[in-house]
Amino acid sequence: MASSATAGLLARQLKQMQTDKDIPGISCGLVDSNVFEWEVMLMISDECKFYGGGFFRARLTFPAEYPLMPPKMKFETPIWHPNIYKNGEVCISILHPPEEDKYGYESASERWSPVQTPETILLSVISMLSSPNDESPANVEAATMWRDSPQEFKKRVRKCVRDSLEFE
Repeated sequence: MASSATAGLLARQLKQMQTDKDIPGISCGLVDSNVFEWEVMLMISDECKFYGGGFFRARLTFPAEYPLMPPKMKFETPIWHPNIYKNGEVCISILHPPEEDKYGYESASERWSPVQTPETILLSVISMLSSPNDESPANVEAATMWRDSPQEFKKRVRKCVRDSLEFE
């Protein structure tokens, strides 16, 4: 798909997300009027057992090959989670390129597919916050704490939530 067609698709998807009232807790906008870079705010509902009440800012960066290739997502608000690298990059199956996993951990059907949208990505990330995958962690320290010291994990996450309310 040509870059101008990709830009048009992304513009339509952004408009859809900004006008769709069925997606509570997600706000999106462009970074520097660049349709390939979105600023996202996730306002996590209290139903999320760990991150509820938090306001987490992230960026979605789309490649020119989108929707054939996935965007990258990186939290700008510091967040402690087994599937988020310490630098904020999100590690979730649907953001992995559509190819066989060389480690044999993920099937191709779990990875990126052009049917995914920014909306499905963000809903998957919110779901991931509630249900970490500690079998293939991006943050080994967080995964170990999640498994071995759940109270300590919860305490660390609650601090992230408090800090997210003050993060600029």
